Amino acid sequence: MLVITMSEKKIKKVGIIGCGVIGTLVAQSIEKKIVSCDELVLYDHIQNKATELKASIHFPATVVQNLDEMLKLKPTVIVEAASQKAVRDYIKPITSKGINIIVMSSGALIGANYESEKIQVPSGAIGGLDAISSAALTKITKVHLTTKKNPRAFEMDNKQPKLIYEGSSEEAAKLYPRSMNVASTLSFIVKPAKVQVRLISDPTIKRNTHEIKVKWQFGEMLLCFSNDPHPQNPRTSALAAWSAIKLLSNLLKD
Repeated sequence: MLVITMSEKKIKKVGIIGCGVIGTLVAQSIEKKIVSCDELVLYDHIQNKATELKASIHFPATVVQNLDEMLKLKPTVIVEAASQKAVRDYIKPITSKGINIIVMSSGALIGANYESEKIQVPSGAIGGLDAISSAALTKITKVHLTTKKNPRAFEMDNKQPKLIYEGSSEEAAKLYPRSMNVASTLSFIVKPAKVQVRLISDPTIKRNTHEIKVKWQFGEMLLCFSNDPHPQNPRTSALAAWSAIKLLSNLLKD
């Protein structure tokens, strides 16, 4: 009978950059064994957040001071749940070590020239990307995204629905880096077609809604998603975090 000891078994470590809402949900999913992992490595530029996250879970976790310390611990996968700046600062050092990185702040990838199979982008707050990417193999002629969120997501207090942006996905990602990851993800899928975005601050809704219209060579698609925002962060849909958790689970499978 073959007995595998812990020293012989490959230790699965997950690094989390950014210990806010999404980072916390990822850590909790690991604690609950939804994701198979042996150890967490936590980093946030506000160190108290990483320390508090470690204290809130009952799972082996190490808090590090910077990316270099995280890389020395050789995580299997790193989840970026911080910001577009974090992606730009850390993506090359991470991928150069052969480590998979799950990028939540996908707007940082627009226009960038990162070429690595280690860069993973989850579906985020939408679905149907398999169908859209299939259509993109032929010819997509039109992609329109209409996103509506409660004014709290934009730190606004308008009393009537208000169109706050209309234009390209690239510009939307720059102006609203924490609210337009859906537009960024669509942009990668439909290249070279362009995504046209309408962003609406609507006090009459409680859920973050995304309506996607695609016209392609052999037909049309209409996809609608309505997601509860996280109570601690109205910009973030719960589905966005769970799409990262699902991707992480797949990457860690034996």
